[in-house]
Amino acid sequence: MIQKMKKFTFLVTGKEYEQFISDIRELGVLHIDELQSGATSDELQQSLDIAERYKNVIKALDYAKETYETENEYVSHSVDASQGKALVEEVEKLLAEEYSLKHKLDDTEKALGQLEPWGNFDREPIQRLAQHGCNVYFFVCPSKAFTRDWVDNYFATPVSAEKGKTYFLAFASERPDITAECLELPTGTLASYIEQKKDVESQLSNIHEHLVRINAESCESILAAQVENENSISLSKVRLCSESIAGDAVKLMVGWTLEEKSADVTGYLETNHIFYEMEDPKFDDNVPIQLKNDSYSRLFEPILRMYSLPNYSDLDPTPYFAPFFMLFFGLCMCDAGYGLLILLASLFLKSKLSEELKGYANLGMLLGGMTVVCGGLTGSFLGIDLTKAEWAFLAPVRPYFVNEANFKLFGYSPMMVISVIIGFIQVLLGMLLAGAKAAKLNGWRFAVGKVSWVLGLFTTVICFGLPFCGVVIPTVINYILYGIIGLSVLGIFFYNSPDKNIFKNFGTGVWDTYGMATGLLGDLLSYIRLFALGLTGGVLGGVFNELATTLFVDMPWAIRWLPMLLVLLVGHGINFALCMISSFVHPMRLTFVEFFKNASFDGGGKEYSPFKIRQYKRD
Repeated sequence: MIQKMKKFTFLVTGKEYEQFISDIRELGVLHIDELQSGATSDELQQSLDIAERYKNVIKALDYAKETYETENEYVSHSVDASQGKALVEEVEKLLAEEYSLKHKLDDTEKALGQLEPWGNFDREPIQRLAQHGCNVYFFVCPSKAFTRDWVDNYFATPVSAEKGKTYFLAFASERPDITAECLELPTGTLASYIEQKKDVESQLSNIHEHLVRINAESCESILAAQVENENSISLSKVRLCSESIAGDAVKLMVGWTLEEKSADVTGYLETNHIFYEMEDPKFDDNVPIQLKNDSYSRLFEPILRMYSLPNYSDLDPTPYFAPFFMLFFGLCMCDAGYGLLILLASLFLKSKLSEELKGYANLGMLLGGMTVVCGGLTGSFLGIDLTKAEWAFLAPVRPYFVNEANFKLFGYSPMMVISVIIGFIQVLLGMLLAGAKAAKLNGWRFAVGKVSWVLGLFTTVICFGLPFCGVVIPTVINYILYGIIGLSVLGIFFYNSPDKNIFKNFGTGVWDTYGMATGLLGDLLSYIRLFALGLTGGVLGGVFNELATTLFVDMPWAIRWLPMLLVLLVGHGINFALCMISSFVHPMRLTFVEFFKNASFDGGGKEYSPFKIRQYKRD
């Protein structure tokens, strides 16, 4: 549900302005509108710059905590946000030193790689030879390419051979005519580079230890300083969210608050004699959005946010798509074994996650539970078709599994027909919500066209679908159904746009009928993917089961259990990952496209974010 908002317009004198901002910040219930689009200030820019630095430093400290081991035990210091900037500068200095040392280490290791084939030789004899006109050249070539001619002409002397290559020296006054790669070796010795590498690694180790210590002792001070900086950013933005009137003598500001909090705002304004105007939102206002749903629907709000928050003119679709999304996930996964894994993993994570993240674990439990139900009804468990499993305890329930092996609907797989029926119900629900939205914005007359479509389609299915299934409808009921269909036709063709004349209504009705005839069929066919994905996952799981049991049948059991287990783990791991992806993506597609389109959901809402002081809370 979208909570009701109230709009406030303030006129504040220049002398009262700073105190007013401070007071509404303490009040903490007003979302301030940005009246100067794109405005900025030096103060805001500085805060934004340091915010990025805080973000990078905290990320680096988290990486150090997870990556580098230490034998020391550090105790967290008391939280002191005033030390935040100094700590950030200290960490940035350490990171810069680490970056430089890593480059130096790379260069050192490269030099070591070049020198290792030649060993730890002394360059002084080489220099003495050069003074007498005999230069020493370092070559490398494929071992097969090394020839006796090089030995005879240039005293080529192999030094080492590794990985199919021969490293050799050649002696000549000028570069010898040898078809091999002539190397330019580093100026230092192998021993000096080995010592240099040890020194650099020691310095890096000290830096990593320092980072781990800062993370353990002072990370919370940095986090507290980050929160204070975010408060500074919000304050700077609010200072830019006003318009000056009569120079700087008067400031105009616009804010929003929840209807239930409006009394707190008006009480403060009247006490301090500040001029204001309070009104309900207008249609063209960009109203901030605050959702308020029950504990079940709230779990699905992150899925809605992946698309968009509703705007103030929309209906909140969360409570309406939540049960469908859960059902769609179960039908796409459609394996009781996989569902059990999701359920158990979610239960485990719930005990480990913070309070803010436990909602995701609860959502996982719901989705896993629905997958267990759908997989149990269709008779699929870890890729095993329970209708074909020769287990005695399944004999009483085997005929009741809802799959093609037991029975068909209208000559088709029952799950395919059920998927289309569920889609039809969701599409009709979307049309009803579109009608409710039209009634909310313009009055009940504008909902007649949408509701007529719902009544007409639903009644037509009952009137002609039940006899097709062998159900006899009493004559009186039939006449009533025909009457509802007739009234629906009138609403569709002659009352779809109450503000237009009868001819425009009729033309619009004809166009809507064409759109419905083509669009509805495509929408309903989209829901077949629920059946197809569930079937595909089950078949692929069965294939891996078959591979595991048949590939190694000639091996003794004492040996074959291991490759069988590996095939099952790898195969079902791949299948489970693919099923998880498809079980999220395709229900979201059906929700965001088919359901939101028929529900006339526009979205585009912005989050209600009241201007207030944030406090850092220790974990």
